Amino acid sequence: MSQREQADAFLKQVEEFSETMKRSVGIPAVIDPRTGATMWYDQRELKLRYFISIERVKRFFEALSEGKVLATRCKATGRIMFPPQVDCPEAPGSEVEWVEMPTEGELITWTVINIKPYSFSHYDDYVVGIARMANGVNVLSWVRCRDPSKLKPGMKVKLVVVRREPEGYLTYELEPVE
Repeated sequence: MSQREQADAFLKQVEEFSETMKRSVGIPAVIDPRTGATMWYDQRELKLRYFISIERVKRFFEALSEGKVLATRCKATGRIMFPPQVDCPEAPGSEVEWVEMPTEGELITWTVINIKPYSFSHYDDYVVGIARMANGVNVLSWVRCRDPSKLKPGMKVKLVVVRREPEGYLTYELEPVE
């Protein structure tokens, strides 16, 4: 049974218990099995969709379709910012320029995500890692690997553009160099 199916089954049990409590005491309350505390169970489902303007960093997303990962560099300080920012925190008001991120880096750390947010529960367990790229910038992203036990600190990785399925959008990931 997938994590999403388990979550749905658990929610169904909670809803049934909540209905029983509403009939007996008049409120949708449930008991936390760990603490014994009575909790309100809000029966409205929250479906979250949102829009975020990407106008000022649109070039980043356009570059993904060209197979490139971009950052911005502050013209005043030389600081490279990734993910890209259009305002340098060290020199407010200064101009930034687009620069391509190097594809070579070294893995610093990682973790396996096996308890996922509900909206990611359709994915198998996945790895999120941080790599220091050849330009000294740290990149946080998913790591493309089948066996996390083979990951080692300092191992070579490359930054790649991938299509995340089943959603079908372009993003970037780290891939171990074997």
